[in-house]
Amino acid sequence: MKARLGYVSIALSLEEIDHFRTITWTAFTKLDEKAKKEKLHDIIQHNLQFFETTLKYNLQNEIFFYRMSQNMIPLATHPMYSYDYITPYQRQWKKLGNFIKKNHMRVDMHPDQYCVLNSTKIEVIHQTMATLSFCHRIFQALSIKGKVILHVGSSVLGKEDSIERFIHTFETLDKEIQQMILLENDDKVYNVKDVLELCERLKIPMVLDYHHALCNPTKEKLTTFLPRIFATWNKETLPPKIHFSSPKSRKEKRAHHTYLSYDGFQKMIKTISPYVEEVDIMLECKGKEEALFRLVRQLKMDSSYTFLCNTIWETKKM
Repeated sequence: MKARLGYVSIALSLEEIDHFRTITWTAFTKLDEKAKKEKLHDIIQHNLQFFETTLKYNLQNEIFFYRMSQNMIPLATHPMYSYDYITPYQRQWKKLGNFIKKNHMRVDMHPDQYCVLNSTKIEVIHQTMATLSFCHRIFQALSIKGKVILHVGSSVLGKEDSIERFIHTFETLDKEIQQMILLENDDKVYNVKDVLELCERLKIPMVLDYHHALCNPTKEKLTTFLPRIFATWNKETLPPKIHFSSPKSRKEKRAHHTYLSYDGFQKMIKTISPYVEEVDIMLECKGKEEALFRLVRQLKMDSSYTFLCNTIWETKKM
């Protein structure tokens, strides 16, 4: 099995150098129109430059799998304000996209918990669609086929009704946005079986979140579903994607630890390796790339892992 590791959003090693900037709606409304435009322009110019710095940092450290921040463009989906964050910066977007493609990087997005396609509130649905449209515009500007990871979302009125609401809303989306969406199992409501069956109905890929699967198990063993989960990726050019994290503590088992359990990671690899030949593993931990490289140093002590670069390795089926 071949695998590559990725991290989420912010490289901790860059935080002392710089960071992505933003502005709150409250602060923004206190500015006059000219100052609003200047402020947004300054923030976007800075953030695009820092995004480039982050991508270069990733390349230098041989990290080819990365989740970009949705907050890189301030107020982009705010219901009370709209502006063009693509056209004035086309040269920068194209440069960033060319860098990603030239270096064979996988870049995706994962909107926050307020992005809910099956909400019973119409304003939430509208805001969710605005968020998905925003993600699509960013990927178009970068000229990459990025993916957006979502949870099924609400369970108001019960699971069955909520799943049907999800399907109904999903089917109203443009085809290009539908093809952008991946679904993952969550830690409380929608388990692996629920999400897998939904993905099979919608004919879209499923992202297995291993930590969530332990927190919210099915009656059947996880291995029962693995062939079907990976089969949802059969028509994709990208390899299947998995999320891995470790519980903060026994009492806070759903919260993510700063680092990653080496034993837990080994168990996950042994579980999935008989069923998949290539996989991308997103590490969801507060330690970001520092936790990634701590795990790599541990894995390098095991002779069954052959590293092709800092974050890509091969291993025999365990």
